Amino acid sequence: MNDVSTANNADQILQHGAAWRAALTVWGVVNAVNLLQALGFLTRARTGSMAINHVLGYGLIGLAVPTALALVAFWRAHAGWRHRLGPVVYLTFIGLMLVVDYLWPIEFRSPGRPAILVPYLMLFFGAIVLMGAPMFALNRRLWLATVVTTALLLGAMGVAIATGQA
Repeated sequence: MNDVSTANNADQILQHGAAWRAALTVWGVVNAVNLLQALGFLTRARTGSMAINHVLGYGLIGLAVPTALALVAFWRAHAGWRHRLGPVVYLTFIGLMLVVDYLWPIEFRSPGRPAILVPYLMLFFGAIVLMGAPMFALNRRLWLATVVTTALLLGAMGVAIATGQA
């Protein structure tokens, strides 16, 4: 089977209904993650607490279900690694988040514990980039929406950093 992840073959994924639905699902997930986490950063800055952010984290966890279903659809459609990598990284991030934020909570943000914080942030932001990037070749308008929500996330993170609540 062809690797449908290349820009030259982007139209092939549009021709396979399940793969296109999976791409739209991943697009929805990455934008929901951006908006939920932006809200989380803003509530941290306003309240000085992680309580609301912690509740919003359950939304991120819930988004693992459609992400996993999209990943299965990509595999079944023989979509290329560029489509599959983002969901894999996101699911890996959710696994780490479950461990360090919910199952066995470990304070790693303040004071910073690089052994946890670095992989946590790399997986989180890596997932956003890797889930958002394939849409560039498929639909530029949808990709631009992801650019906007990512900018909102980064702006909200900047507000949290400025208030000492990142």
